[in-house]
Amino acid sequence: MTSLKPYLIRSVYEWIVDNGFTPYLLVDAKSNKGNLPVDFIEDGKIVLNVRPQAIEALSLGNELIEFNARFSGKPMTIVVSVNAVLAIYAKENGKGLVFDQENTGGDEPPPEQQTPTKPTLRIVK
Repeated sequence: MTSLKPYLIRSVYEWIVDNGFTPYLLVDAKSNKGNLPVDFIEDGKIVLNVRPQAIEALSLGNELIEFNARFSGKPMTIVVSVNAVLAIYAKENGKGLVFDQENTGGDEPPPEQQTPTKPTLRIVK
């Protein structure tokens, strides 16, 4: 089964933009397998402004998020692993989604729980 996370990122992104707010991505730079502006990473994390007016060629894929942006005036292609996204939220009000840092892999079903056995009665003589 494919991960739910990229679908949630896309839907929250669209919701934020539709409401005229600025979408921000909080990314765990240590677990990212893509390309980030290292000068802007703080405490192993980076916040990226993904407002349509601030970036070009946004692709919100199932594995990677890619776009072109400028950092300190220099053009750069940003590549973010979906698994490295910790949150997507609106700058103006903080509403959005925060993802569990422990579960960076695909969505797995919860472990099967054993149903308790029914009590039985015995006749004791």
